[in-house]
Amino acid sequence: MPTPSPTILGLSTAASIPLLSAIVGGVLALLLFADYFRRKRAEVATIAHSRDVKVADHNAPKRPPSSSRKPHTRSHHSHAADKDLSKRHHSLDVNTLKGHGDAVTSLCFSPDGRNIATTCADGVVRIFLVDDVSSKGFKLLRINLSAGAHPTAVVFSEGASSLVVAAQVLTGSSLYMYDNVIVKPAGEGKQQSKIPPPEINWEHHKVHDMRSVLTLVGVPATYGNGTDIKLWHGKTGKDLGTVDTNQLKNNMATISPNGRFLAAAAFTADVKVWEIIYSKDGSVKEILKVMQLKGHKSAVTCLCFTPNSEQIITASKDGTIRIWNINVRYHLDEDPKTLKVFKIPLRDNARDSPLLYDRMSISPDGKILALTSGSTLQWLCAETGEVLDTADRSHEGS
Repeated sequence: MPTPSPTILGLSTAASIPLLSAIVGGVLALLLFADYFRRKRAEVATIAHSRDVKVADHNAPKRPPSSSRKPHTRSHHSHAADKDLSKRHHSLDVNTLKGHGDAVTSLCFSPDGRNIATTCADGVVRIFLVDDVSSKGFKLLRINLSAGAHPTAVVFSEGASSLVVAAQVLTGSSLYMYDNVIVKPAGEGKQQSKIPPPEINWEHHKVHDMRSVLTLVGVPATYGNGTDIKLWHGKTGKDLGTVDTNQLKNNMATISPNGRFLAAAAFTADVKVWEIIYSKDGSVKEILKVMQLKGHKSAVTCLCFTPNSEQIITASKDGTIRIWNINVRYHLDEDPKTLKVFKIPLRDNARDSPLLYDRMSISPDGKILALTSGSTLQWLCAETGEVLDTADRSHEGS
């Protein structure tokens, strides 16, 4: 009787080795085919994507050559649309002074309101003739400061014929007075490009050591930084005197329209007022501290005189605006009196507190008070404190 062959899992040992070899080979073949088809699929996807991009580029409208007039027309309409859009920012926004190469550091109107002088971080002082505020372009006079001078403040002197510029240089703060800066309307002189630049009439250096000039206010010009305030004669550049607030910081200083008083807003809640005493020949004899405005509960951030020089308007961190009567017999120790108190209408809703005004000015008729808080410009009725209008984000920066 023949001996049966041994088996493994019901398979004969003679057939197991070839069968295993066939299975392993099949698996390897499947793996190779799977890798091949995966690479082919990736190549097809890449080719399809490239073809789609080419088709899209082919179908896209071609840009006309640079010599074509269409881009200029489109650009013109775009600029016009941008201008119209910017005007919609506020109903009172009528125009923009363009051409500055950097941030504008200060500006001022000439006494007759026909010229605006601006200083710019690009080292250029510009004087615009603004006879027509809605004009598409303004006549312009440029004054290039010396290399390395950064203008910080500007004020007209002697009407609109002279300009005093404060600048920061490596050696400290300097003052320059330029004469004959009047910009004439078209037809009243040579073309703007042929007008020679104004010449420096006088200059002073290191007027505040290394500190920069904060403000220039006119007749004569004053400026302040640190704790000292210096006065200069706008026409001659003569040093008229110095007063010191003796406080940690000056926020703002200004001279009354009649040239008689000097007032300063500083670190404390009190406002100091000096009287400028003149000699018979018109020169300044002395500067005396004559009054102190007391009533605010926190530091005064800005102030201004009314056009008749008989009142002072102040804004404080305590959230109020005060109007003071300084037409008192101070030589008999009669104190200035508060005529009106208004609450600052601007508020920081997140902190539920009033926003601070940093600059203020009053209209020549004394009826409208213009104030700024950062990039917000606001107009108030000087009689009642009522908000007449507000322009939010009147500048992109602060």
